[in-house]
Amino acid sequence: MLLREVEYAKPASVAAALSILARNDGARVLAGGQTLINVMKARVASPDILVDLNGLDDLKAIELGADGKLTIGSMATYSEISASAEARARPILAEVCSQIADVQVRNRGTIGGNLCSNDPTNHLPPVMCAVGAQMTIASLDGERTVSAEDFFLGVYLTAVGPGELLTKITIPAGKQYGFAAVTLGADGTCIANAAASINGSLRIALGCVDAVPIVLQPTSAEEDAVREAVRGAGLSPPADVHASREYRTHLAEVLAVRAVRRARERS
Repeated sequence: MLLREVEYAKPASVAAALSILARNDGARVLAGGQTLINVMKARVASPDILVDLNGLDDLKAIELGADGKLTIGSMATYSEISASAEARARPILAEVCSQIADVQVRNRGTIGGNLCSNDPTNHLPPVMCAVGAQMTIASLDGERTVSAEDFFLGVYLTAVGPGELLTKITIPAGKQYGFAAVTLGADGTCIANAAASINGSLRIALGCVDAVPIVLQPTSAEEDAVREAVRGAGLSPPADVHASREYRTHLAEVLAVRAVRRARERS
């Protein structure tokens, strides 16, 4: 289906982009466009104006601080993150980004677009919750920081409000991370996934079982404790043509154990 007529703007700065977003309630940000364009073709979304962020180098930076914190601009693509020497300080990012769809999508898709779309089947939201990432959201009034756990509010809904823009993601120091998923094909959509972080305390984030990632903190990294934490979460995931509620619940337990095991293997 052809797109309906829509205005297009390509601002030269973050400030200009924020100004356009503030003036137009019907404006939508265009990042990689992997989700938005398809949604527009299906006439599910009909923005009045597309604000193209491509070309804003300020939103593409990937920096590793002296304190070990990794900062990633929201417009960094999956391929750029995978190839970045700085991002290799968090091997889980390259590992997960390299699993997303195919090379064409990875060359266009951005970390900010993935997080802001908050499709429950996406790879990255559980990873951000497990590692304790902080999201920087900008508007004409200034910046605010939101934890990953508070960033995801519902299906396709995040803490980024009208006139606001996710500008960067900050990931604290740490190395012991793990990720596990069952997907539709080698590079397909996740049926279920789990991310784990063992840096100080154990955190597990389960994906595809609710509208937002489910964060757990088992008493230990032992398999029995992990399984008990998942069972105690009272999961009631959606059922569809790919998986029943019972199967997704079973996968959540299995993948949580795998993610923790992979995190323990890293030092």
